[in-house]
Amino acid sequence: MDFPSPQQLKHMSADEINRLIPAIRQRITQVVSQTGGHLGSNLGVVELTVALHRVLDTPNDRIIFDVGHQCYAHKILTGRNEQMESLRTFGGLSGFPKCSESVYDCYETGHASTALSAAVGMARARDLQGDDYHVVAVVGDGALTGGMCYEALNDLGSNKTPLLIILNDNQMSISPNLSALSEHLSNLRTSKGWLGFKRGMASAIHRLPRQGKKTYSLLRRMRDQLRNLFVHDNFFSSLGIRYYGPFDGQDEPLLEKMISRALGMNEPILLHVVTTKGAGYIPAEQEPENMHGVVPFDLESGIPHHQGAEGFGHRLGFELTQLAKKDKRLVVISAAMVSGTGMSEFARAFPERLFDVGIAEEHAVTMAAGMAKGGLLPVVAIYDTFMQRACDQVIEDVCLQDTHVVFLMDRGGLGGQDGPTHHGVFSGNIFFSIPNLIILSPRNDEQAVKMLSWALYDNQHPVMIRYPKQQGKENLKYPVSDFRLGQWEKLEDGQNLTLVAQGSMVDTAINVKQILSQAGYHAGIVHANTFKPLDEIFLKNNQNPIVVIEEQQHLGGLFSAITSWCVENCLVLPVKGYGLPDSFIEHGSRDDLLNSLHLNADSIAKSILRLLEGK
Repeated sequence: MDFPSPQQLKHMSADEINRLIPAIRQRITQVVSQTGGHLGSNLGVVELTVALHRVLDTPNDRIIFDVGHQCYAHKILTGRNEQMESLRTFGGLSGFPKCSESVYDCYETGHASTALSAAVGMARARDLQGDDYHVVAVVGDGALTGGMCYEALNDLGSNKTPLLIILNDNQMSISPNLSALSEHLSNLRTSKGWLGFKRGMASAIHRLPRQGKKTYSLLRRMRDQLRNLFVHDNFFSSLGIRYYGPFDGQDEPLLEKMISRALGMNEPILLHVVTTKGAGYIPAEQEPENMHGVVPFDLESGIPHHQGAEGFGHRLGFELTQLAKKDKRLVVISAAMVSGTGMSEFARAFPERLFDVGIAEEHAVTMAAGMAKGGLLPVVAIYDTFMQRACDQVIEDVCLQDTHVVFLMDRGGLGGQDGPTHHGVFSGNIFFSIPNLIILSPRNDEQAVKMLSWALYDNQHPVMIRYPKQQGKENLKYPVSDFRLGQWEKLEDGQNLTLVAQGSMVDTAINVKQILSQAGYHAGIVHANTFKPLDEIFLKNNQNPIVVIEEQQHLGGLFSAITSWCVENCLVLPVKGYGLPDSFIEHGSRDDLLNSLHLNADSIAKSILRLLEGK
């Protein structure tokens, strides 16, 4: 079907809206079953999205979605429905808000807990410039586990900047939320059974003869007065933000009414909206955690078409579980990513030693430093891209004090379909210059396990182990020797040149060697399994020209580090480096991205051949 624009939405009847909402859900489910993406969060906010566009004058009024993985209905209603089949594919629609896609996307979000600060900034820009538009931040309850939200709320409440916050409370972020605020929201959500009472009241009154609907309409007009008997907020109101709620997030007419009322108040307002993650699609309602971010699946059953191979994280999670059986000092810290980082088995086996702090990477890192000072062995399991949020804590709380903390950094390298906000391509470059820090890059999970054991028991310094989501296959034929810090692996001898590859790019180097061999050139392969420190003995003794291949920023990466060290020591410089450009990489499959960036084996081999042949 053709979906209406925000302007057309305003003129639709209640019956038309009631038919539109399930059609949007069906469209989202159908698209995501083909492309993969974020399913449960998007299904839960369909009514809310419709209500927002019915009430607001978008794009003049601004909507900022926190994280952004709840924006699919918004995309469908803002002229992008025909492009939805391209969602998260190379050259297609982003899975997050994207300013270059539409004037209706006013701010790009991918990491959680940023929308409130951005909305406060946008509202103050409006006020200082004398403009007239509304700013609405749609924030998930999971995002409120992040510290930035409290900084923004504190500032907002003290300065009374007019702004509407819609708290989309589905009781989850990716995994169920565990926090004091989550417990507070739960108390509000279920305070003396408010929502259950309201729904039960509606059902009972509608069954009354004749006067039932009139009586219900009267009671709906008394809703706010009744709610005050059931619900008492003392958190947001203490910060100077007027709280209303909780409201049924699947009641579109009610949402319209409350949004309209809130926009008429010249002060910061928070509407607490309770939604069902995965609403309208039974498999997603029954398994909201498993159907948060999904690969393509069967529409009828919800079963994935293919199961992804278990990667580094699951293997390391298993290893930590085994080690923890013998070592009571071992603890694991996660920032709302227990399942994603492969730590679910550890959580089941040792729930008292798994600390999920929510979307609070800064707190996770500093808490780990405190645990280490207290005699524990803390392991912090975080996606590579999210570690950027804790730079100061890594420097000041861990490295400056030379604290024994081990970081397991999943999704190192290109993050695929989630795009620039999720590519783990900066952390190695960012953290390389920090004293006392060791940075390792395994080529497969067996080597990662050896690095983990070394980092925990043969070392007393901070260690980062960076690895991609899944391991390659080509490098598995090379046996893994015992790990030695600062000693790179020689996988193949060569006569004409040496390919120095880091972690995930070893497979590419193997394929490059094969192509060069067909052209009569014999390349050696060395795996730079330690990014910091470098293998100084190899660099001093190597006689072949060096070509560096890495899946991180070329600027400030392995090639830059080797070049700088060689200059300082008056050695021959590497002749060429292949890495990621000085730009933000768009979304797409890893293979599509590597091909577009000329970082696939064919492109690298052709480039090297031109060098060898003097062209």
